[in-house]
Amino acid sequence: MLPPRTIAFHTLGCKLNFAETSSISRMAEDSGYQKVSFDDAADVYVINTCSVTENADKECAHIVRKALRLSPQAQIIVMGCYAQLKPYEISMIEGVDLVLGAKEKFNLTHYLKLLSQKKQPTGTSLVYSCDVNELNIFESSYSLGERTRAFLKIQDGCNYSCTYCTIPMARGRSRSDTITNVLKQAALLADSGIKEIVLTGVNIGDFGISDAAKGTRDESFLELLQCLDEVTGIKRFRISSIEPNLLKDEIITFVAASKRFMPHFHIPLQSGSDHILKLMKRRYLSQQYAERISHIKDLMPHCCIGADVIAGFPGETEEEFLNTYEFLRKLDVSYLHVFTYSERDETDASSMKNVVPKKIRHERNKMLRILSGKKREAFYQLHLGKHRKVLFEADATNGTVKGFTDNYIQVTASSEISLQGEIHAVRMLQSNGTMVHGEVVLPVENRYIENISILTC
Repeated sequence: MLPPRTIAFHTLGCKLNFAETSSISRMAEDSGYQKVSFDDAADVYVINTCSVTENADKECAHIVRKALRLSPQAQIIVMGCYAQLKPYEISMIEGVDLVLGAKEKFNLTHYLKLLSQKKQPTGTSLVYSCDVNELNIFESSYSLGERTRAFLKIQDGCNYSCTYCTIPMARGRSRSDTITNVLKQAALLADSGIKEIVLTGVNIGDFGISDAAKGTRDESFLELLQCLDEVTGIKRFRISSIEPNLLKDEIITFVAASKRFMPHFHIPLQSGSDHILKLMKRRYLSQQYAERISHIKDLMPHCCIGADVIAGFPGETEEEFLNTYEFLRKLDVSYLHVFTYSERDETDASSMKNVVPKKIRHERNKMLRILSGKKREAFYQLHLGKHRKVLFEADATNGTVKGFTDNYIQVTASSEISLQGEIHAVRMLQSNGTMVHGEVVLPVENRYIENISILTC
Protein backbone atom coordinates (compact mmCIF):
# COMPACT_ATOMS: atom_id res chain seq x y z
CA MET A 1 0.00 0.00 0.00
CA LEU A 2 1.29 3.46 -0.93
CA PRO A 3 1.95 5.84 1.97
CA PRO A 4 -0.55 8.72 2.33
CA ARG A 5 0.21 11.94 0.47
CA THR A 6 1.59 14.67 2.68
CA ILE A 7 0.09 18.14 2.95
CA ALA A 8 1.33 21.32 4.63
CA PHE A 9 -0.49 24.56 5.45
CA HIS A 10 0.66 28.17 5.83
CA THR A 11 -1.59 31.00 7.03
CA LEU A 12 -1.23 34.70 6.32
CA GLY A 13 -3.23 37.32 8.20
CA CYS A 14 -5.70 37.28 11.05
CA LYS A 15 -6.98 34.94 13.76
CA LEU A 16 -9.99 34.21 11.57
CA ASN A 17 -7.71 32.83 8.86
CA PHE A 18 -5.93 30.65 11.42
CA ALA A 19 -9.25 29.23 12.61
CA GLU A 20 -10.28 28.41 9.03
CA THR A 21 -6.91 26.90 8.10
CA SER A 22 -7.05 24.66 11.17
CA SER A 23 -10.53 23.37 10.28
CA ILE A 24 -9.66 22.84 6.60
CA SER A 25 -6.47 20.98 7.54
CA ARG A 26 -8.49 18.59 9.71
CA MET A 27 -10.77 17.92 6.72
CA ALA A 28 -7.68 17.02 4.66
CA GLU A 29 -6.45 14.66 7.35
CA ASP A 30 -9.88 13.04 7.58
CA SER A 31 -9.74 12.40 3.82
CA GLY A 32 -6.44 10.51 4.14
CA TYR A 33 -3.70 13.13 3.83
CA GLN A 34 -0.85 13.24 6.31
CA LYS A 35 -0.28 16.74 7.66
CA VAL A 36 3.34 17.88 7.97
CA SER A 37 5.10 21.11 8.84
CA PHE A 38 5.35 23.77 6.13
CA ASP A 39 9.11 23.65 6.68
CA ASP A 40 9.20 20.01 5.56
CA ALA A 41 9.06 18.49 2.08
CA ALA A 42 5.42 17.79 1.19
CA ASP A 43 3.36 16.56 -1.76
CA VAL A 44 0.90 19.47 -1.41
CA TYR A 45 1.34 22.96 0.04
CA VAL A 46 -1.71 25.08 0.87
CA ILE A 47 -1.40 28.85 1.44
CA ASN A 48 -4.33 30.66 3.05
CA THR A 49 -3.95 34.31 2.05
CA CYS A 50 -4.82 37.74 3.40
CA SER A 51 -5.68 40.91 1.48
CA VAL A 52 -5.56 43.58 4.19
CA THR A 53 -2.14 45.03 3.36
CA GLU A 54 0.06 45.31 0.30
CA ASN A 55 2.77 43.26 1.98
CA ALA A 56 0.37 40.35 2.51
CA ASP A 57 -0.13 40.13 -1.27
CA LYS A 58 3.61 40.16 -1.94
CA GLU A 59 4.24 37.61 0.78
CA CYS A 60 2.05 35.11 -1.06
CA ALA A 61 4.52 34.87 -3.95
CA HIS A 62 7.41 34.62 -1.48
CA ILE A 63 5.75 31.68 0.33
CA VAL A 64 5.12 29.90 -2.99
CA ARG A 65 8.83 30.14 -3.82
CA LYS A 66 9.75 28.84 -0.37
CA ALA A 67 7.51 25.79 -0.81
CA LEU A 68 8.98 24.99 -4.21
CA ARG A 69 12.51 25.17 -2.83
CA LEU A 70 11.52 22.54 -0.27
CA SER A 71 9.74 20.31 -2.79
CA PRO A 72 10.05 21.39 -6.47
CA GLN A 73 7.38 18.97 -7.74
CA ALA A 74 4.82 19.69 -5.04
CA GLN A 75 1.30 20.86 -5.84
CA ILE A 76 0.81 24.47 -4.71
CA ILE A 77 -2.67 25.63 -3.72
CA VAL A 78 -3.50 29.24 -2.89
CA MET A 79 -6.82 30.03 -1.24
CA GLY A 80 -8.57 32.68 0.85
CA CYS A 81 -9.08 36.43 0.65
CA TYR A 82 -6.37 37.36 -1.86
CA ALA A 83 -7.38 34.34 -3.95
CA GLN A 84 -10.96 35.63 -3.99
CA LEU A 85 -9.92 39.15 -5.02
CA LYS A 86 -7.16 38.33 -7.52
CA PRO A 87 -7.60 34.70 -8.64
CA TYR A 88 -6.15 35.10 -12.12
CA GLU A 89 -3.27 37.25 -10.91
CA ILE A 90 -2.37 34.46 -8.49
CA SER A 91 -2.72 31.84 -11.21
CA MET A 92 0.16 33.55 -13.05
CA ILE A 93 2.56 33.06 -10.12
CA GLU A 94 5.09 30.45 -11.19
CA GLY A 95 4.43 27.15 -9.44
CA VAL A 96 0.78 27.68 -8.47
CA ASP A 97 -1.44 24.74 -9.50
CA LEU A 98 -4.82 25.55 -7.96
CA VAL A 99 -6.57 28.73 -6.79
CA LEU A 100 -9.61 28.54 -4.50
CA GLY A 101 -11.77 31.52 -3.54
CA ALA A 102 -13.61 32.27 -0.30
CA LYS A 103 -16.36 29.69 -0.79
CA GLU A 104 -14.37 26.99 -2.55
CA LYS A 105 -11.62 26.73 0.09
CA PHE A 106 -13.97 24.76 2.35
CA ASN A 107 -14.17 22.10 -0.38
CA LEU A 108 -10.40 21.72 -0.63
CA THR A 109 -10.50 17.93 -0.50
CA HIS A 110 -12.88 17.82 -3.49
CA TYR A 111 -10.66 20.07 -5.59
CA LEU A 112 -7.54 18.10 -4.65
CA LYS A 113 -9.04 15.17 -6.55
CA LEU A 114 -9.16 17.28 -9.73
CA LEU A 115 -5.42 17.94 -9.65
CA SER A 116 -2.98 15.99 -11.73
CA GLN A 117 0.08 14.98 -9.74
CA LYS A 118 2.17 16.72 -12.39
CA LYS A 119 2.87 20.44 -12.06
CA GLN A 120 0.60 22.79 -14.00
CA PRO A 121 2.49 24.98 -16.52
CA THR A 122 2.60 28.64 -15.47
CA GLY A 123 -0.60 30.41 -16.49
CA THR A 124 -2.68 27.22 -16.65
CA SER A 125 -3.55 26.90 -12.97
CA LEU A 126 -7.03 25.64 -12.14
CA VAL A 127 -9.08 28.55 -10.79
CA TYR A 128 -12.30 28.21 -8.80
CA SER A 129 -13.66 31.46 -7.38
CA CYS A 130 -17.33 32.35 -6.98
CA ASP A 131 -18.95 35.77 -7.22
CA VAL A 132 -18.73 37.46 -3.83
CA ASN A 133 -22.54 37.82 -3.75
CA GLU A 134 -22.78 34.02 -3.54
CA LEU A 135 -21.13 34.05 -0.10
CA ASN A 136 -24.35 33.78 1.89
CA ILE A 137 -23.84 30.73 4.12
CA PHE A 138 -21.70 30.63 7.27
CA GLU A 139 -18.94 28.00 7.50
CA SER A 140 -17.94 27.01 11.05
CA SER A 141 -14.25 26.88 11.99
CA TYR A 142 -12.00 26.70 15.01
CA SER A 143 -8.28 26.27 15.65
CA LEU A 144 -6.64 23.52 17.65
CA GLY A 145 -2.99 24.48 17.19
CA GLU A 146 -2.43 25.34 20.85
CA ARG A 147 -3.49 22.97 23.60
CA THR A 148 -4.86 25.62 25.93
CA ARG A 149 -6.19 28.36 23.61
CA ALA A 150 -8.42 28.18 20.52
CA PHE A 151 -9.76 30.69 18.00
CA LEU A 152 -13.48 30.12 17.42
CA LYS A 153 -15.07 31.68 14.35
CA ILE A 154 -18.52 33.05 15.11
CA GLN A 155 -19.08 35.51 12.24
CA ASP A 156 -17.87 36.22 8.70
CA GLY A 157 -18.17 39.01 6.11
CA CYS A 158 -19.01 42.68 6.63
CA ASN A 159 -21.82 45.06 5.68
CA TYR A 160 -19.70 48.15 6.26
CA SER A 161 -18.12 50.13 3.44
CA CYS A 162 -14.91 51.56 4.91
CA THR A 163 -13.15 53.27 2.03
CA TYR A 164 -9.75 51.59 2.60
CA CYS A 165 -10.95 48.02 3.11
CA THR A 166 -11.19 45.06 0.70
CA ILE A 167 -12.68 42.58 3.15
CA PRO A 168 -16.33 42.95 1.99
CA MET A 169 -15.12 42.23 -1.56
CA ALA A 170 -13.16 39.20 -0.35
CA ARG A 171 -15.58 37.72 2.18
CA GLY A 172 -19.01 39.05 1.25
CA ARG A 173 -21.82 40.31 3.45
CA SER A 174 -22.12 39.74 7.19
CA ARG A 175 -23.34 36.34 8.30
CA SER A 176 -22.99 34.38 11.54
CA ASP A 177 -23.14 31.02 13.18
CA THR A 178 -26.11 30.26 15.44
CA ILE A 179 -25.81 30.45 19.22
CA THR A 180 -26.74 26.77 19.40
CA ASN A 181 -23.88 25.73 17.14
CA VAL A 182 -21.35 28.06 18.80
CA LEU A 183 -22.22 26.44 22.13
CA LYS A 184 -21.69 22.98 20.60
CA GLN A 185 -18.29 24.06 19.25
CA ALA A 186 -17.29 25.52 22.62
CA ALA A 187 -18.29 22.31 24.40
CA LEU A 188 -16.26 20.29 21.90
CA LEU A 189 -13.23 22.50 22.52
CA ALA A 190 -13.69 22.09 26.27
CA ASP A 191 -13.73 18.31 25.82
CA SER A 192 -10.46 18.66 23.86
CA GLY A 193 -8.79 20.27 26.87
CA ILE A 194 -8.98 23.88 25.69
CA LYS A 195 -9.07 26.35 28.57
CA GLU A 196 -9.43 29.66 26.68
CA ILE A 197 -11.48 30.56 23.59
CA VAL A 198 -10.96 33.72 21.53
CA LEU A 199 -14.11 34.69 19.59
CA THR A 200 -13.14 35.71 16.06
CA GLY A 201 -14.72 37.01 12.88
CA VAL A 202 -14.60 39.96 10.52
CA ASN A 203 -17.08 42.11 12.47
CA ILE A 204 -18.08 40.05 15.48
CA GLY A 205 -20.20 42.76 17.08
CA ASP A 206 -22.56 42.30 14.11
CA PHE A 207 -23.25 38.71 15.18
CA GLY A 208 -26.77 37.43 14.61
CA ILE A 209 -27.39 37.31 10.82
CA SER A 210 -27.47 33.63 9.87
CA ASP A 211 -28.23 34.16 6.15
CA ALA A 212 -26.47 37.04 4.38
CA ALA A 213 -28.95 36.98 1.49
CA LYS A 214 -31.91 37.62 3.82
CA GLY A 215 -29.97 39.97 6.09
CA THR A 216 -32.38 39.52 9.00
CA ARG A 217 -31.01 39.44 12.54
CA ASP A 218 -32.11 36.42 14.55
CA GLU A 219 -29.84 36.72 17.60
CA SER A 220 -27.50 39.26 19.20
CA PHE A 221 -23.85 39.33 20.24
CA LEU A 222 -24.80 40.00 23.86
CA GLU A 223 -27.11 36.98 23.87
CA LEU A 224 -24.22 34.86 22.60
CA LEU A 225 -21.90 36.11 25.35
CA GLN A 226 -24.51 35.41 28.02
CA CYS A 227 -24.92 31.82 26.79
CA LEU A 228 -21.17 31.19 26.49
CA ASP A 229 -20.69 32.38 30.06
CA GLU A 230 -22.53 29.22 31.16
CA VAL A 231 -20.35 26.75 29.19
CA THR A 232 -18.61 24.38 31.60
CA GLY A 233 -14.97 23.45 31.04
CA ILE A 234 -13.87 26.73 29.45
CA LYS A 235 -12.09 28.91 31.99
CA ARG A 236 -11.67 32.01 29.81
CA PHE A 237 -13.28 33.75 26.84
CA ARG A 238 -11.82 36.72 24.99
CA ILE A 239 -13.54 39.06 22.56
CA SER A 240 -11.31 39.80 19.58
CA SER A 241 -11.50 43.11 17.68
CA ILE A 242 -14.92 44.78 18.00
CA GLU A 243 -16.12 48.00 16.37
CA PRO A 244 -16.63 50.87 18.85
CA ASN A 245 -20.16 51.58 17.61
CA LEU A 246 -21.09 47.93 18.27
CA LEU A 247 -19.45 47.75 21.69
CA LYS A 248 -22.61 48.67 23.56
CA ASP A 249 -22.70 49.69 27.23
CA GLU A 250 -24.57 46.45 27.98
CA ILE A 251 -21.65 44.39 26.62
CA ILE A 252 -19.11 46.33 28.67
CA THR A 253 -21.24 45.94 31.81
CA PHE A 254 -21.62 42.22 31.15
CA VAL A 255 -17.86 41.64 30.72
CA ALA A 256 -17.14 43.62 33.88
CA ALA A 257 -19.40 41.28 35.89
CA SER A 258 -18.39 38.03 34.14
CA LYS A 259 -15.95 35.54 35.66
CA ARG A 260 -15.15 33.96 32.29
CA PHE A 261 -14.93 36.88 29.87
CA MET A 262 -11.54 38.50 30.33
CA PRO A 263 -10.95 42.24 30.93
CA HIS A 264 -9.45 42.80 27.50
CA PHE A 265 -10.80 44.62 24.45
CA HIS A 266 -9.31 45.44 21.07
CA ILE A 267 -11.23 48.39 19.61
CA PRO A 268 -10.25 49.78 16.18
CA LEU A 269 -9.85 53.57 16.11
CA GLN A 270 -7.99 54.15 12.79
CA SER A 271 -7.82 57.94 13.29
CA GLY A 272 -8.39 60.52 16.00
CA SER A 273 -9.46 63.10 13.41
CA ASP A 274 -13.20 63.27 12.78
CA HIS A 275 -12.52 64.56 9.26
CA ILE A 276 -10.42 61.49 8.45
CA LEU A 277 -12.93 59.15 10.11
CA LYS A 278 -15.60 60.56 7.80
CA LEU A 279 -13.34 60.06 4.76
CA MET A 280 -12.84 56.49 5.91
CA LYS A 281 -16.64 56.07 6.29
CA ARG A 282 -16.23 54.82 9.83
CA ARG A 283 -19.45 54.63 11.85
CA TYR A 284 -18.38 56.68 14.87
CA LEU A 285 -16.47 59.85 15.72
CA SER A 286 -13.65 60.40 18.20
CA GLN A 287 -15.92 61.51 21.05
CA GLN A 288 -17.92 58.28 20.95
CA TYR A 289 -14.69 56.29 20.92
CA ALA A 290 -13.34 58.18 23.95
CA GLU A 291 -16.61 57.57 25.79
CA ARG A 292 -16.31 53.83 25.18
CA ILE A 293 -12.80 53.79 26.66
CA SER A 294 -13.89 55.87 29.63
CA HIS A 295 -16.84 53.57 30.38
CA ILE A 296 -14.61 50.46 30.24
CA LYS A 297 -12.05 51.98 32.59
CA ASP A 298 -14.73 53.17 35.01
CA LEU A 299 -15.92 49.58 35.43
CA MET A 300 -12.56 47.79 34.89
CA PRO A 301 -9.58 50.04 35.69
CA HIS A 302 -7.24 47.05 35.13
CA CYS A 303 -8.66 46.27 31.66
CA CYS A 304 -6.21 45.98 28.77
CA ILE A 305 -7.39 47.93 25.72
CA GLY A 306 -5.74 47.76 22.31
CA ALA A 307 -6.46 50.09 19.39
CA ASP A 308 -5.82 49.95 15.65
CA VAL A 309 -4.63 53.13 13.95
CA ILE A 310 -3.76 53.87 10.31
CA ALA A 311 -0.91 56.26 9.55
CA GLY A 312 -0.97 58.35 6.38
CA PHE A 313 -4.52 57.93 5.09
CA PRO A 314 -5.17 60.14 2.00
CA GLY A 315 -5.90 63.71 3.04
CA GLU A 316 -4.33 63.34 6.51
CA THR A 317 -2.56 66.65 7.06
CA GLU A 318 0.26 67.14 9.54
CA GLU A 319 -2.17 68.87 11.89
CA GLU A 320 -4.69 66.02 11.67
CA PHE A 321 -1.98 63.45 12.36
CA LEU A 322 -0.78 65.41 15.39
CA ASN A 323 -4.39 65.60 16.58
CA THR A 324 -4.59 61.80 16.32
CA TYR A 325 -1.30 61.45 18.17
CA GLU A 326 -2.44 63.78 20.98
CA PHE A 327 -5.85 62.07 21.16
CA LEU A 328 -4.15 58.70 21.63
CA ARG A 329 -1.59 60.08 24.07
CA LYS A 330 -4.36 61.23 26.40
CA LEU A 331 -6.54 58.15 25.84
CA ASP A 332 -6.35 55.37 28.44
CA VAL A 333 -5.45 52.57 26.02
CA SER A 334 -2.75 49.97 26.70
CA TYR A 335 -1.13 49.44 23.28
CA LEU A 336 -1.55 50.24 19.59
CA HIS A 337 -1.53 48.15 16.42
CA VAL A 338 -0.16 50.64 13.89
CA PHE A 339 -0.69 50.18 10.15
CA THR A 340 0.88 52.25 7.39
CA TYR A 341 -1.83 53.08 4.86
CA SER A 342 -1.42 51.18 1.59
CA GLU A 343 -3.54 51.58 -1.54
CA ARG A 344 -5.82 48.64 -2.27
CA ASP A 345 -7.32 48.14 -5.73
CA GLU A 346 -11.03 48.87 -6.15
CA THR A 347 -11.36 50.74 -2.85
CA ASP A 348 -12.66 54.32 -2.74
CA ALA A 349 -9.56 55.49 -0.89
CA SER A 350 -7.26 54.36 -3.72
CA SER A 351 -8.60 57.17 -5.94
CA MET A 352 -8.64 59.91 -3.29
CA LYS A 353 -6.59 63.07 -3.75
CA ASN A 354 -4.00 64.57 -1.37
CA VAL A 355 -2.03 61.35 -1.14
CA VAL A 356 0.44 61.31 1.75
CA PRO A 357 3.99 60.51 0.55
CA LYS A 358 5.17 57.07 1.67
CA LYS A 359 8.16 58.51 3.51
CA ILE A 360 5.83 60.62 5.68
CA ARG A 361 3.50 57.65 6.22
CA HIS A 362 6.41 55.63 7.61
CA GLU A 363 7.57 58.53 9.80
CA ARG A 364 4.09 58.80 11.31
CA ASN A 365 3.98 55.04 11.79
CA LYS A 366 7.26 55.21 13.74
CA MET A 367 5.95 57.98 16.01
CA LEU A 368 2.83 55.98 16.80
CA ARG A 369 4.84 52.83 17.51
CA ILE A 370 7.00 54.74 19.98
CA LEU A 371 3.84 56.03 21.62
CA SER A 372 2.55 52.46 21.80
CA GLY A 373 5.67 51.42 23.70
CA LYS A 374 5.14 54.24 26.20
CA LYS A 375 1.49 53.24 26.60
CA ARG A 376 2.44 49.63 27.23
CA GLU A 377 5.04 50.56 29.84
CA ALA A 378 2.57 52.84 31.63
CA PHE A 379 0.07 49.95 31.70
CA TYR A 380 2.71 47.66 33.23
CA GLN A 381 3.67 50.21 35.86
CA LEU A 382 0.09 50.24 37.12
CA HIS A 383 0.34 46.52 37.88
CA LEU A 384 3.59 46.47 39.86
CA GLY A 385 3.08 44.99 43.29
CA LYS A 386 -0.26 43.49 42.29
CA HIS A 387 -1.39 39.95 41.50
CA ARG A 388 -2.93 38.78 38.21
CA LYS A 389 -3.99 35.29 37.22
CA VAL A 390 -2.00 33.63 34.44
CA LEU A 391 -3.08 30.73 32.23
CA PHE A 392 0.14 28.92 31.32
CA GLU A 393 -0.14 27.74 27.75
CA ALA A 394 2.81 25.51 26.93
CA ASP A 395 4.96 22.73 28.34
CA ALA A 396 8.24 23.74 29.92
CA THR A 397 10.81 24.41 27.17
CA ASN A 398 14.44 24.91 28.15
CA GLY A 399 13.29 25.50 31.69
CA THR A 400 10.70 28.10 30.70
CA VAL A 401 6.91 28.22 30.86
CA LYS A 402 4.72 30.98 29.43
CA GLY A 403 1.17 32.25 29.42
CA PHE A 404 -1.13 35.28 29.61
CA THR A 405 -2.68 37.18 32.47
CA ASP A 406 -6.41 37.68 32.43
CA ASN A 407 -5.81 41.21 31.13
CA TYR A 408 -3.53 40.03 28.32
CA ILE A 409 0.01 40.49 29.58
CA GLN A 410 2.25 37.75 28.25
CA VAL A 411 4.27 35.97 30.92
CA THR A 412 7.36 33.78 30.84
CA ALA A 413 8.66 31.95 33.89
CA SER A 414 11.74 29.94 34.75
CA SER A 415 10.41 26.63 36.01
CA GLU A 416 11.54 23.07 36.59
CA ILE A 417 7.99 21.80 36.16
CA SER A 418 5.34 22.35 33.49
CA LEU A 419 2.30 24.45 34.33
CA GLN A 420 0.61 23.91 30.97
CA GLY A 421 -3.16 24.34 31.26
CA GLU A 422 -2.96 25.63 34.83
CA ILE A 423 -3.97 29.04 36.17
CA HIS A 424 -1.83 30.60 38.90
CA ALA A 425 -1.57 34.04 40.46
CA VAL A 426 1.49 36.10 39.57
CA ARG A 427 2.85 38.94 41.68
CA MET A 428 4.47 41.61 39.50
CA LEU A 429 7.54 43.20 40.98
CA GLN A 430 9.78 45.21 38.65
CA SER A 431 9.72 46.64 35.12
CA ASN A 432 12.79 47.36 33.01
CA GLY A 433 10.85 49.05 30.22
CA THR A 434 10.23 46.00 28.06
CA MET A 435 9.23 43.37 30.62
CA VAL A 436 8.11 43.03 34.22
CA HIS A 437 9.72 40.59 36.64
CA GLY A 438 7.62 38.87 39.26
CA GLU A 439 6.90 35.60 41.00
CA VAL A 440 4.36 32.83 40.56
CA VAL A 441 2.20 32.10 43.60
CA LEU A 442 1.81 28.32 43.81
CA PRO A 443 0.13 26.00 46.31
CA VAL A 444 2.60 24.81 48.93
CA GLU A 445 2.54 21.24 47.59
CA ASN A 446 4.07 22.40 44.28
CA ARG A 447 7.79 22.78 43.80
CA TYR A 448 9.52 26.15 43.68
CA ILE A 449 9.05 28.32 40.59
CA GLU A 450 11.65 30.98 39.90
CA ASN A 451 10.88 34.62 39.06
CA ILE A 452 8.94 35.36 35.90
CA SER A 453 9.10 37.92 33.13
CA ILE A 454 6.07 39.68 31.67
CA LEU A 455 6.54 40.54 28.01
CA THR A 456 4.83 43.01 25.72
CA CYS A 457 1.18 42.73 24.69
